[in-house]
Amino acid sequence: MSRESRWWFLRRVARLLSSGFSHVEFPDFWLGDQFCSLTFPLSNIYFIACSYSRGFGSHPFQECSKPTLWGVPFLLGILPFVVRFGQSIRRWWDSGLITHLINGGKYFTGIVFYFCYQLWRHNGAGHGTSFVFFCLFGTIYSTYASAWDLLMDWSLLRPHAHFMFLREELLYPSYIPFYYFAIIANVVIRFLWIIYIPTRGPSAALRTWIVALLEVLRRCQWNVYRLENEHLGNMDQYRITREVPLPIRSTRLSTKPMWVTKRMTRKHEKAYGHPSRSKDDQVSPSVGCEEK
Repeated sequence: MSRESRWWFLRRVARLLSSGFSHVEFPDFWLGDQFCSLTFPLSNIYFIACSYSRGFGSHPFQECSKPTLWGVPFLLGILPFVVRFGQSIRRWWDSGLITHLINGGKYFTGIVFYFCYQLWRHNGAGHGTSFVFFCLFGTIYSTYASAWDLLMDWSLLRPHAHFMFLREELLYPSYIPFYYFAIIANVVIRFLWIIYIPTRGPSAALRTWIVALLEVLRRCQWNVYRLENEHLGNMDQYRITREVPLPIRSTRLSTKPMWVTKRMTRKHEKAYGHPSRSKDDQVSPSVGCEEK
């Protein structure tokens, strides 16, 4: 990574600390989402400090994995959710769009879920009241987050898309099976907290390693389709484009599929407020345009 890239990264991370007090741009909330996958490593900062203070020769795992001050790992773990919640509130304040409040509700639900998880572990990971709330809010948050991933972040599950359960426009039409794999894998991994419930089976350390490995997979594919959706959104709003459609119909035969042609027609009508003119009522373009 070059020096400029390192400074850019450090500046963006520093902006996360002021979430809610400054204008939120795409790199800000995109980087905040990356840190949401680091909830468990952040909470383990307490475990690392506890292990160093007690010494690794005394097997500190049992003593430090269920700390008396369980609020410390909880506060460390929810930092990314607090950042993204603040960013969502600020984006709602700047734009007035209710969707940002709905997105903020997702992160608030994640905070409640992680609180129930830490409380359940602190109470011995049994099947009491804390276990009920852990499962309840885990289901709510996982469903909430999965729906937002698919419907908003990826803009999938469109009812009249050319490819079932996807969207009308795709940047990777040659890799359609990967879209369906990502949909299923994203939902399954969102519910992977269930792996901590059984009392028998692999150790807690092995389960944590499995969850972390699969979360890397989920976040990588989330990044690919999230950036794809952002790029397509920029193209639809002409924030980035190489060609601007004219309010005339081309006399050349189109080689695009019918569903692409219909979509371009709808975008044309939305941009200019009227359908494309036929050949008989076209207006001759001006030939006296001068360059500035």
